[in-house]
Amino acid sequence: MFEHILIPVDFTEKNIAALDVALDMAAQFGSRITLLHVIERIENVDEAEMRVFYARLEDRATENLNQMAQRFVDHGIQLEGKIEYGKRAREIIRYTSDDDFNLVILSSHKIDLNESLTDLGTLSHQVSIFAQCPVLMVK
Repeated sequence: MFEHILIPVDFTEKNIAALDVALDMAAQFGSRITLLHVIERIENVDEAEMRVFYARLEDRATENLNQMAQRFVDHGIQLEGKIEYGKRAREIIRYTSDDDFNLVILSSHKIDLNESLTDLGTLSHQVSIFAQCPVLMVK
């Protein structure tokens, strides 16, 4: 049913719930997993000036992806880690239309119903609206 699952990650604690759900689903359906981390570029700054900074971010992201990947590898699940540069929502949504993903699993946070509804513009909500495949938000 879900042959290829995309999991956008930002290496925060909230990703653990999404990873746990993805691991269970991948084991059940024999799914492939792609972990996607997007590094946002600082606008209006010369890329050459930031080359070392971005290289360090990419090295750290690679280490984090490898750590996250291990739990899937330990269960024999096929996994690929990807690092992209750009706007996070735009890159995640682009992946859902350019690749053969059947599902996106991403973490979100609970919205405080007593506060204003400004939380509706979060990354997870943008992805859930514009993704070109089903989206499962884990809170």
